[in-house]
Amino acid sequence: MRRAPARIAADLRLRPGDTALRLERVREFAGRPAVHQVSWVRRPVADQLRERDFTAVSLYTALADAGVTVARASEVVRPGLLDPAAARHLHEPPGSPVLVSTRITYTLDATPVVSDHATILGSMMEIRTERAATGLSLTWGATS
Repeated sequence: MRRAPARIAADLRLRPGDTALRLERVREFAGRPAVHQVSWVRRPVADQLRERDFTAVSLYTALADAGVTVARASEVVRPGLLDPAAARHLHEPPGSPVLVSTRITYTLDATPVVSDHATILGSMMEIRTERAATGLSLTWGATS
């Protein structure tokens, strides 16, 4: 557990000084790093996830296994430039164009449970939507 930075504490509605579980992952597609993601999970859920092997199980599966029902997520995807820290993980030069996703995931009672920040190589990933009068389907995947 780590002390949550101010932005994360605000996202997760934590008190100043509260701790949360920080997960840092690199997702690969076609054997190449494509996404650098840092997720923060609030307590007490975080306490149940600390020992999980996130190379073998997804965060959302681990949440479900811990009895957490995810109701919704709010996500913003913006263009950005690859910062030096993420560049080391993604093996691309700093300043390369990327997509930056910030997402907050909520439980059924509207409690924010996860705050995510993902840096996505635009050359590796695409976002597809299917729109209809009654809804929207959004999928992420490797570029074709």
